[in-house]
Amino acid sequence: MPMLLCMDDEQPAAQRLLAALQARDPAAGEPWRLGVIERHRFPDGELRVRLPPALPPAVAVYRSLHQPNEKLVELLLLAPAARELGAQRLWLVAPYLAYMRQDMAFSPGEVVSQRQVGRWLASVFDGLITVDPHLHRVATLAAAVPLAHAQALSAAPLLAQTVAARRPGALLLGPDEESEQWVRQAAAAAGLQAAVCRKVRHGDRDVQVQLPPLDVRGRAVVIVDDMASTGRTVAQAAAALRAAGAASVDVAVTHALFVGDALAALRAAGVGEVWSTDSVPHASNAVFLAPLLADALQRLA
Repeated sequence: MPMLLCMDDEQPAAQRLLAALQARDPAAGEPWRLGVIERHRFPDGELRVRLPPALPPAVAVYRSLHQPNEKLVELLLLAPAARELGAQRLWLVAPYLAYMRQDMAFSPGEVVSQRQVGRWLASVFDGLITVDPHLHRVATLAAAVPLAHAQALSAAPLLAQTVAARRPGALLLGPDEESEQWVRQAAAAAGLQAAVCRKVRHGDRDVQVQLPPLDVRGRAVVIVDDMASTGRTVAQAAAALRAAGAASVDVAVTHALFVGDALAALRAAGVGEVWSTDSVPHASNAVFLAPLLADALQRLA
């Protein structure tokens, strides 16, 4: 019987994934069960991690890697221990995969974090499932995390369903050139029009978001992207849309990181609703990834 392991703070998402796995065709394989990993923080900040005392041959670890530094230490501790406790096939389900944005060195000596974190994950896990990883200068997830079983799923079609239900006929807009892959996927899934903004640099710190040559007056527009972190690019696009006469501006993102005052900046720029997946727990979560993840994990198992 394969086991899904999770940390105590991610039990709700893991329970949804477990329910989706158990709802699959019973003839497809043995039913999954859930195991919870216990954590303790010592006064000096070190972590103690406790796994179930015996593990089956097939184990999947659910750990979304937002706020990643401590979580990567957890994986460093638990992955080899899981092998010692019986796991022969060990997979990581990380709906949000950290350290993928830096895929090249921009100055001499700069560490390419995507390469280093990807290689390390590949050294301790047999497979990886993630959603909308931030990949631009590499063609595939396996190029960043060199595993034979590295699956990058897309939440764009699921987000598109939410947008189509709540803003029928909306224009889907990518806030910059990097977002084009997600906004095009979403538009194709929902049969909506899509366009992409571009960034115009006037200097090292002066970057302007330029709207595409479309008439947005009176239209509902939804900005679509893989993640919202500081929110500044999305906020610039939203403000420009409002100034151009858009009837409404909403945001649909896979990963709702929203650090600092990001959400407040979006509201100040005229954004109405924000919809996200549950890859990162947030009040804006409107799309649950469990069925998508369960399909991929069942195929892997």
